[in-house]
Amino acid sequence: MSTPIKVAGFLAAIAAIFGLALLIGRAVGPVDDEPAAHDDAHASGDGRVHLTPALDGGTEIPGGLMVSQDGYTLALAEPGSPAGRDRAVAFTITGPDGDPVTSYDVEHEKQLHLIAVRRDFTGFQHVHPVLDEKTGVWSIDLDLTPGTWRLFADFKASGADPLTLGTDLGVSGDHQPADPAPENRTATVDDYEVTLDGNLTAGADAKLTLRVSRNGEPVTDLQPYLGAYGHLVALRAGDLAYLHVHPDGEPDDGATKPGPEVVFHTAVPSAGTYHLYLDFQHDGVVRTAAFTVTASGASDPGNSSDEHGESSGHAH
Repeated sequence: MSTPIKVAGFLAAIAAIFGLALLIGRAVGPVDDEPAAHDDAHASGDGRVHLTPALDGGTEIPGGLMVSQDGYTLALAEPGSPAGRDRAVAFTITGPDGDPVTSYDVEHEKQLHLIAVRRDFTGFQHVHPVLDEKTGVWSIDLDLTPGTWRLFADFKASGADPLTLGTDLGVSGDHQPADPAPENRTATVDDYEVTLDGNLTAGADAKLTLRVSRNGEPVTDLQPYLGAYGHLVALRAGDLAYLHVHPDGEPDDGATKPGPEVVFHTAVPSAGTYHLYLDFQHDGVVRTAAFTVTASGASDPGNSSDEHGESSGHAH
């Protein structure tokens, strides 16, 4: 074969390859320079692989799920404790500079609120540790039973935004996990009865009303506690996400009555089970009423039912 014919054949082959590449490129489409958000795959106990959608930049993470946030870290002096009453627990909040924080703003009458609850949602305690202003060490005595406890530090370092950090505390001993709490809309503590009203729906604002009675009579002389006639904490089942619940009104505002109703506003991020704890003060004693409620999905407003078929049309 002559040289001109060979060259012509070679050029024709190159043209064919180029044309094929062009057609493939058009079919596939452009390639993004930026990495795309992706779903993370993980295996569950049933052997199947589940996909967890990636969070977009605007997704707000509920409080208490992280030990560190915005440069602040909750650090326990000891990762574990023996079981017993009045067990000393100490910790620090380290700041962006790596040093323990020693200056805090007062929020709800305290510089720091510590919530302690076992991971089966028993043993709830809302306490206020003492700060050593020289070292930045917080200390408090807790009543601890064997098992894994979740500690939440709710605080506002001076000049920073409010934060709620969380960490686990292991408590040694024979752990006897509690059975899952059934849904309840009425709680009894000592000779007090507290009922709740209101619906929880994922992503929607909720008005939660709690009514306090004693021996069947409405309590109309509740005493202020942390700047309100009650303090409400909500924890999501599964991951113990900590939700802020805001009281409606405050003592001496000319409108808020000292019972029998205490009103709060909140919004839950997802459907499912939530554990709520109301602290209220009467006759100089702070008591805690505990509830388990179900939030409906955003597409399923109205009353929801739990696995036992009971109505959950009221939430506090």
